[in-house]
Amino acid sequence: MIYSFHHYYHWVKGGVETGLAYRAKVFRNLGLDAKFVLATVFPEHNVWDEVRRLGLRDSEVLWMYDFFIDCRPSVVTYTLEELERTFEGEDFIFSRKGSLARYDFPDTNTYYTAFLMDDMSNFVYSVVMISNACLVRKDYYTYCRKYSEYYTPVDGQAILYLRRFFNEDGSVAYEELADGGTVLYKFPDRFMYSREELVGYMMSELKLTENDVVLIDGEWGMIDRAAFIQNADPARIGFIFHSNHFRGSDEEHVLWYDAFSYALSHPEKISFFVTNTEVQSNILRNQFRCYKNLDVKVETIPVAYLDKIRIPEGDRKRYSIVTAGRLQADKRTDWIIEAVALAKQVIPDLTLDIYGEGPERNNLQDLIHELGCGDYIHLCGFQSLNEIYQNYELYLSASYGETFGITLLEAIGSGLPIVGFDLPYGMQVFVDEGKNGFKVTDISARGLADAIVRFFREADLGAFQRHSYEKAKSYLQAEIEKKWEEILS
Repeated sequence: MIYSFHHYYHWVKGGVETGLAYRAKVFRNLGLDAKFVLATVFPEHNVWDEVRRLGLRDSEVLWMYDFFIDCRPSVVTYTLEELERTFEGEDFIFSRKGSLARYDFPDTNTYYTAFLMDDMSNFVYSVVMISNACLVRKDYYTYCRKYSEYYTPVDGQAILYLRRFFNEDGSVAYEELADGGTVLYKFPDRFMYSREELVGYMMSELKLTENDVVLIDGEWGMIDRAAFIQNADPARIGFIFHSNHFRGSDEEHVLWYDAFSYALSHPEKISFFVTNTEVQSNILRNQFRCYKNLDVKVETIPVAYLDKIRIPEGDRKRYSIVTAGRLQADKRTDWIIEAVALAKQVIPDLTLDIYGEGPERNNLQDLIHELGCGDYIHLCGFQSLNEIYQNYELYLSASYGETFGITLLEAIGSGLPIVGFDLPYGMQVFVDEGKNGFKVTDISARGLADAIVRFFREADLGAFQRHSYEKAKSYLQAEIEKKWEEILS
């Protein structure tokens, strides 16, 4: 069995999460049994709805906090009617607006807000309880109540102090007591004093053997990666990098990033490391030789693949630019907007479509309004882009760092040239300077704007597209499956 551990800070459909779905498809196609163990923070919505959106199957997923209860995996089917039966005859006033239902309880200064799956649904995924203008509890449901969060007011803030997890019959399975950043887990027969201990307990219950493989996604999270490594014996361990692994180095020292420090400081515990690009793999191999006098197994397996090369049946929209990704600060989508606005002064027919969602969306919409470019720059939300890239002439990136860049891969798979900053590692992998794009060394909106103008004025568009298609061939699905099959055999 392959156990793939994921423990990111947030529930987002970003590169790491998308990579899980790609990896799941590879393992299915190879006929390998795999479980994706999610040791994450708590999602805003039902975990099983979230993993299905990622493309994972219920049978492939273990959520750490569900592991210790007997409720089966399920999408949300708990109804408003079922919720109302729990009120035990209390009088209430019901109102609804879209996907929010409200229950006011007269003479109690208490009301509940039920969060529904959508505007037309009666399925409840969470209920927030307010008493005397203070948040006191949140309940979360699938087909039954899965867990509840309890809050207390401190200096005008609602502070979480307890999570209680339930079995299907409503009995308490275990509790998480929180005090700031410290947690304690109370089971009927034991106490555990950290998330790391909870990981150890779960992994001990997996009964790992030397025939099993534990894959650890080495991204930032709330749980120390050492916990997964220390509790994996006797299984083989693969450690997967999704970002740059070191802060800096000199002739005698290398400073690893904290998220990877334990794994890189104890390579004897790791059967193999995996990076997304040969550039990063070579750097890591050389660092082990230079600083530790060791030869370690480092494999290059891209986090994603192309199911096919996509060639448009008709013409691409002239002077059209596309970008995609999570709308967050380090993606610098604001610079992309500013760059296109600047470049349009020279190339008047430019248009830009931005795909993705994230915390910066409102700020970006405000910027578009401020610059007066709403007629040619559009926020298009989250969409499946497989058949969309091929409609455009240029992909634009402003990310501060893409160790791979799934959207960059998807772009060249549709023949798109790319303009972006010359930063490790994605741009260096997918773009050959002057052949299928331009790597910008002036890290600014103006630098991007100048490169956009240069592209549309100087580039041989057909030649650039052909070069992107040629580079994309080595990332076809069969090639990636072969790499995983070799390393896991």
